[in-house]
Amino acid sequence: MRGADLLVQTLAMAGVTKIFSLSGNQIMPVYDACLDAGIEIIHTRHEGAAVFMADAWAQLTGEIGVALVTAAPGAANAVGPLFSARQSESPVLLLTGDSPLGQDGRGAFQEFDQVPMTAPLTKLSTRAQSAATLGQTVALAIRTALSGRPGPVHVALPFDVVEADAGDSAVPAAASMVRDHSPVDGDELKRVLEAVAAASTPLVLCGPAMNTTRQGTVLTALQDALDVPVVAMESPRGLKDPSLGDFAKALGQADLVISLGKPVNFTLGFGGAAVTAPGCRWIVIDSDAPERKRAALNLGDRLALAIDADPLDAAGQLMDSGEGAGARRAWRKQVATLIAARSYDAAAPGAEGKISSAQLVAAVQRRIEAADEAVLVCDGGEFGQWAQAGAHAAERVINGPSGAIGGGLCYALAARAARPDATVFALMGDGTVGFHFAEFETAARENLPFVVVIGNDECWNAEHQIQLREYGRDRLIGCQLSAARYDLAVAALGGHGEHVTDAAELDAALGRAVASGKVACVNVAIDGQPAPSGSAH
Repeated sequence: MRGADLLVQTLAMAGVTKIFSLSGNQIMPVYDACLDAGIEIIHTRHEGAAVFMADAWAQLTGEIGVALVTAAPGAANAVGPLFSARQSESPVLLLTGDSPLGQDGRGAFQEFDQVPMTAPLTKLSTRAQSAATLGQTVALAIRTALSGRPGPVHVALPFDVVEADAGDSAVPAAASMVRDHSPVDGDELKRVLEAVAAASTPLVLCGPAMNTTRQGTVLTALQDALDVPVVAMESPRGLKDPSLGDFAKALGQADLVISLGKPVNFTLGFGGAAVTAPGCRWIVIDSDAPERKRAALNLGDRLALAIDADPLDAAGQLMDSGEGAGARRAWRKQVATLIAARSYDAAAPGAEGKISSAQLVAAVQRRIEAADEAVLVCDGGEFGQWAQAGAHAAERVINGPSGAIGGGLCYALAARAARPDATVFALMGDGTVGFHFAEFETAARENLPFVVVIGNDECWNAEHQIQLREYGRDRLIGCQLSAARYDLAVAALGGHGEHVTDAAELDAALGRAVASGKVACVNVAIDGQPAPSGSAH
């Protein structure tokens, strides 16, 4: 058995059924091993796309998402999306080909020390040292990715390691590749429950790994058990997240905030006294020591308690210990009303006779509601924020706290692979769609149909809005795009295209896109209004 066989059998033992990959010399033994293990390779057009796909797969399945790319330039191409995966708390395993250990220092083909490149962006980055221990190395990486605050990990695979004989090395047991548990200490749990009982307007804030898409009914159950509003935050716009409406007003009234893995950073105004009620106390539950340290730095003496524990384990303990609904019914209703608030009329026509972003998103929402099962993907600057504000589905993947854009097309492809019976709608701007446009061909080739809706305002609108606001209309530079026919390009790549300039045609065009059975692009000319935000604008 080669190292490559041990590697792939370890992945299979961990439950891996699909790998997102772009081929290259050094990883051909791994490709060969996948044939015998029955693991499907979805072959992408860019290494970064493979990581974005693994990210979305992890979010939607709860499993490790695996990206496999070749050495040096391939590995470098894959690095950028690791930042998004880390910020979105996605358990991703990046496997990269590597030059042989036995040729280190001799100038081997694509020799490059990859570990220092990926280490700042991952929870663990390592280079495999032998075929016999390759299974153990990968098992440790998977367990690390899944445990505590989930995140990406990286294993470099020297060519001589994957080609070498692994001897009689055993495939690690599945139990060695599950997340570690880290519950709250009994005395600390008691202090948390006492603080909740004493509070009048408490809030529980969660990070991306605790959202409804990933944890199902956990947040609802926690809210009912504690009689406390529970809110997941996963947007870089934080308190200005359009999908949270006027939530900033609710936070401004809180007398106790419990952070279940939600970083106390810029998205919360650094936890400054101005964002909560006077005298508000904070409790931070986080398995990540740097985040607990950051909370202490930002909160000072307002931090009542910092607990080293896994937020998901803590949520389970709090659910088991809560006393259920009671005196805070009105507070919970008030918070829900504030979150649902929107500052715009979805039916209002756009400027200069064009389709408004709100109209477009409302049309997509009608298609989502008509589908038996749907997944929503939102990506981009201004139009991506409109999408988050106006569209919702049982499962949602967004570009996350990193603020990076461009992965939406890849997220959608992985979403269709993960949810083969769902209709997947990916909403993005014309800037965003350009990052990985070639993946339309991947979707067509792999027969993974989904619908991409482009809000086309012919510019990088987020930056355009900054220029308008900060420098004035006569200082616009470098943000304009063209009226490119993305729909025709998608049709040429094997998909279905629609071009819409009239709001009255939206529903029919979206319907044809869904019915086509192909990966589809609905290219919609919009007026390019700035995205809505809640009370914290």
